[in-house]
Amino acid sequence: MEAQAGSTFLVTGAHGFIGAWVVKRLLAAGGRVIALDQSGDPQRWRLIMDEEERAQVTFVAGDITDEAFLVALVQDRGIEQIIHLAGLQVPTCRANPRLGALVNVVGTINIFEAARQSRGQVRRISYASSAAVFGVAEEGVAVTEREAGGMTTHYGAFKRCNEENARVFHLDHGINSAGLRPLTVYGVGRDSGMTSDPTKAMKAAVVGRPFRIRFGGKTDFLYIADCADAFIRAATVDLPGAHVFNLHGETVAIAEVVREIERVAPSAAGKITFDDIPIAMPSELDDTAIQRALGGIPRTSMATGIAETMARFETLQATNRLELWDLDV
Repeated sequence: MEAQAGSTFLVTGAHGFIGAWVVKRLLAAGGRVIALDQSGDPQRWRLIMDEEERAQVTFVAGDITDEAFLVALVQDRGIEQIIHLAGLQVPTCRANPRLGALVNVVGTINIFEAARQSRGQVRRISYASSAAVFGVAEEGVAVTEREAGGMTTHYGAFKRCNEENARVFHLDHGINSAGLRPLTVYGVGRDSGMTSDPTKAMKAAVVGRPFRIRFGGKTDFLYIADCADAFIRAATVDLPGAHVFNLHGETVAIAEVVREIERVAPSAAGKITFDDIPIAMPSELDDTAIQRALGGIPRTSMATGIAETMARFETLQATNRLELWDLDV
């Protein structure tokens, strides 16, 4: 992972799961970070960063649906790269499609408008798309970027719309961008959404509680540190155009994930179960395009990622900092 030391990054959705890790990895690479979130609660930061690290970040509370605010923020703070992660997730978009479109689509347009009005100050945008842009795929077939379509959620439709709007912003205004499509991202701080269940299972194993993962079959399993590094690389590599890339981790069966959790925590044997119903998305994303275009995209093995995640949970538990509220949701 590389970030240009001294460059100024705006990270939207910085208090979210991926956002927290992007902030952490940017700091490690010497970047200056302006962190934007509507929520003022840095609880995920506290899970993965110490007080000294957190003190290096400039936090700004704000709403991405406010275009004038974003334009002023980008210009006043000297933002050079934007990593745009803010958005509403599947359940909210399903319950309130209008709000979902306002935040996920109009909010993303506002980010691109702020970059346009910076008159070249913002050099690149990387932004969160999603594997939700795909419909159901044939088992065992790795889908490429070109096979998007047939979305089954408003969330996926909004993400696909963002990809097309990014393309038009480059055609009309020369804004360079890369949208990344992860699927099942896991690691410390992942506490919401159905694909958070494997992470919750790791936490439950550490504290000795039973847990049932709400899906089965195979999924594209991506470690959060690799995911964060990919967003940073996409925001810093000189690649003209508007690109969309799949992010691939390791395609594994949930049964294998459970076995690995039990290997790390033998006392959890039999306590972690799962529903044998695959999620309605492809089980494997072909990442040939991003590896060819950007290079250096890391890929941590499932065994290593699970071990690191559970070791951090153990440290948090030993220091009375491990929150368990998400296990009850």
